[in-house]
Amino acid sequence: MNVITEIIGNIREPEWHDKLHDAQVEHVFLDQWTAQKSRFLGKGDQGNEYPVALKRQTQVKDGDIIAFNPEAGTAAVIRLALNPVLVIDLSSLDKMPPDDIIRISVELGHAIGNQHWPAVVKGTKVYVPLTVDKKVMLAVLETHHIEDITYRFEEGTEIIPYLAPHEIRRLFGGAGHESHAHVHTDASGHPHIHDAHIHE
Repeated sequence: MNVITEIIGNIREPEWHDKLHDAQVEHVFLDQWTAQKSRFLGKGDQGNEYPVALKRQTQVKDGDIIAFNPEAGTAAVIRLALNPVLVIDLSSLDKMPPDDIIRISVELGHAIGNQHWPAVVKGTKVYVPLTVDKKVMLAVLETHHIEDITYRFEEGTEIIPYLAPHEIRRLFGGAGHESHAHVHTDASGHPHIHDAHIHE
C-alpha cells in the first residue's frame, strides 16, 4: 500500500475539471479532528484505504486530491465534515467613537469569554466554533443585547480559506470528539455553559 506524501491538486482548480470529468472518484471523508493531522489513514466510500503522511504543518482542504490514476480513470478526493462557525461582524464599529468601540468590544469579549468559547479574530470579524447547540450560542448573544454587531453561522469549509493553520486548529481542532457541557442560567438570567470539556 503506497503512502501518500503530497496533495496533487484540488477539485476546484480549473485544470482538474476535465481530468476528473469521466473519472471514478472515491471520496475520503474526514472529521474536523483528523483534518488537523498531517498523518492519518483515510478510508474511502468505496472501501479503499489511503495512508497519508504529509509534510509537517500541511493542512488538508476540502476537495484536495490525494490519488489519481489516469490509466484506470480513478481518483481519491478529501471531503471535510466541518462544523458551522459563528461569524460575528464588527465592521459597523469602524466609524464609532473610540469609547464606544472599547465598550462594545469588551461586552462581546465578556459574553464569549464567560462561556469559555475559543475565538479567532480576523480584521473586523470574530470566528467562534460551534461547541454547543446553535440555539444556545444565539441565545447568549441575544441575551447580552450587544449593540451594533451582526452575527450568523457559516459553513466551516467556507471559513477555512481565510484562516492560517494555527487558527484552523483553534476553531476545528476539537472536532471528532464529543463535547460535554450543560447549560444553566445565572442570577441575571444569562445562559451559561458549565464544566465544558472535550472527550477523547
